[in-house]
Amino acid sequence: ALLIGVGVPAASAGDIIRGQQIFQINCAVCHAQGRNVIMPEKTLEKEALEKYLYSGYTEEAVVRQVTNGKNAMPAFGGRLGDIDIENVASYVIDMAEAGWEK
Repeated sequence: ALLIGVGVPAASAGDIIRGQQIFQINCAVCHAQGRNVIMPEKTLEKEALEKYLYSGYTEEAVVRQVTNGKNAMPAFGGRLGDIDIENVASYVIDMAEAGWEK
C-alpha cells in the first residue's frame, strides 16, 4: 500500500523556509517572534489567531489577512505575490503550532 502525504502537515501548502525569509523582510518589524507591537493582544500565537482572524486559525485566514490587511495592518496584496503570501501563511501557522519557539 502506498501512503501519500505521511509526515507532511496538511495545513502547509507553502514553502515554510521561503515564508520565513519573506516574513523577516516584511512582517517582523511589527510581528517579531509572533508578537504585535501595535496591538499587543493580537499576536500571531495560535489562540489569538483563532480569536481574531476572520475565518479562525487556518492558512487561508492568514492569507486573507496578509493580502487585504485589517485595522492597523496594511494590505500586502499589492506588494507581495500570491505565492509569497501563501509561503508567509505557511510559516506563520507552522510557528504558531510551535509556540514561536523554533
